[in-house]
Amino acid sequence: MTANVPEAGAPSAVPVAPDGEWLRVHPASPFVRGWVALAAIGFFFGRDIFERLLQGRPISGEDLAGRAPWLVAGGGIVLVVTVLGFILTWYFTKYQVSEGYVRVNSGFLFRQQRQARLDRVQAIDIVQPLVARIFGLAELKFEVADAGESAVKLAYLRMDEARQLRATILARAAGVVPDPARPQEAAPEAPEYPVLSVPPSRLIGSLLLSEQSFFVVVGGIASVILSAVTENRGFFFYLIPAVLGLAASYWGSFNKGYNFTAAISPDGIRLRYGLLDTQAQTLPPGRIQALKVAQSPLWRIFGWYRIQVNVAGYGAAGSNGETASRTTLLPVGKLPDVMSMLALVLLDPGTPEPGKVIAAGLSGLNSDGGFVTTPRRGRFLAPLGWRRNGFATTGTALLIRSGRWWRELVMVPHQRTQSMALHQGPLARRFGVADVVLHTTAGPVSPRLTQAGLDEARALFDAQSARARLARKRQTSEQWLAQVAPVVEPAPVVDPVETPEAPVVEPVDTPAPQQTLQQEGPQRG
Repeated sequence: MTANVPEAGAPSAVPVAPDGEWLRVHPASPFVRGWVALAAIGFFFGRDIFERLLQGRPISGEDLAGRAPWLVAGGGIVLVVTVLGFILTWYFTKYQVSEGYVRVNSGFLFRQQRQARLDRVQAIDIVQPLVARIFGLAELKFEVADAGESAVKLAYLRMDEARQLRATILARAAGVVPDPARPQEAAPEAPEYPVLSVPPSRLIGSLLLSEQSFFVVVGGIASVILSAVTENRGFFFYLIPAVLGLAASYWGSFNKGYNFTAAISPDGIRLRYGLLDTQAQTLPPGRIQALKVAQSPLWRIFGWYRIQVNVAGYGAAGSNGETASRTTLLPVGKLPDVMSMLALVLLDPGTPEPGKVIAAGLSGLNSDGGFVTTPRRGRFLAPLGWRRNGFATTGTALLIRSGRWWRELVMVPHQRTQSMALHQGPLARRFGVADVVLHTTAGPVSPRLTQAGLDEARALFDAQSARARLARKRQTSEQWLAQVAPVVEPAPVVDPVETPEAPVVEPVDTPAPQQTLQQEGPQRG
């Protein structure tokens, strides 16, 4: 069991400015952001000297002597204009936390003001690129439901200031009222309790057993065979782009997933990861819109899983590497790790036997765990997956499982169901099946129940609509302290019950019992 101690190295409380006062970011911020521009200027104007040094020629020559004054003058003008632009950018960039909003003003030619309501903040990230880490600075990002674009970015603040501002905003977003007698007192940073960490060896193993590695190995074997048969060595050249792309993908995934740790605190789930560029995410309770647990065939050998989530403001994964890492709740972990993370996301699973239901969703077949699967008449449309494709409901979430080889389990809290649709093509109509699609915010999770019986799909459509309406009525406030009690310590983690029996379907009108996801066995830290 992990020790219940506050975060190591947490800074002492930093004095905060009076509410409503406009503040500036760190003076070095524009130089940290624009160091690439400065490097490009230096390279452009110093290229000739650099080439002469490499070739062993004299630095000064007749051709260079004539151009030197112009190069120095031009370089000086460009440098002065660039530095002046940096200074003006810093001077006109201000931020304010007041009246339930965080606001940022920026720009000296084209002015821009962005603001975000504190009670609508979906997540707060502290990002430290490598150059910012050298200077002890950090960027603060506030995410709201705006299709993936950060509502507010503060780049850069001192690390202790960024953490203190994050603690203050999270406290106000949660509904904590400051003491009127001491309005300028900084909100203390909430303590955190470690839940799990991903060893580097497991991360490397997951990359080596990824689908990309499989296809590169298959391509290499095919190239060897074709080269031997045709006596043409040109087939090996087709592997060069694939190997380079795979190496870049490996490095990006390793750099983003290195030293991944998860912890729980009263202000939400905290995730930290990164080798060169580090990032610290804070996901407030209830902000996760949908969740997916996935397992590839090669990962099944070691019992590994990946968890991805949809969070309003993060956007769809795959648009860039940063978005993909931010939507990953667990890059690679075993079943106890999965259960630990699910216990943080679903504080109330809505069923007395959550371990049995989750186990059936991850590896079960047919009606295990109360899942309703594709009817036998639809097996021709999904000859391998018809016994896996199915759904189950609890008092708080809808579970959708799919895939015989690439297994997936999707979980959507009832109150996060935004809209639904029934899809039925010509073949599906012929076999009497239909798909049920749940619409949530953009992200890597696309909740879709495939090839359900037509009667079961219609019944689910009506019942899930009623469950969503009832769950949204129970959620009376955006401030999460008004909805749930802060989680102080993660629930104990135990092995799932292996007996996949007894259907689990909660009545729509029955209040969900207050329980947590649990398994039997020692708690993991």
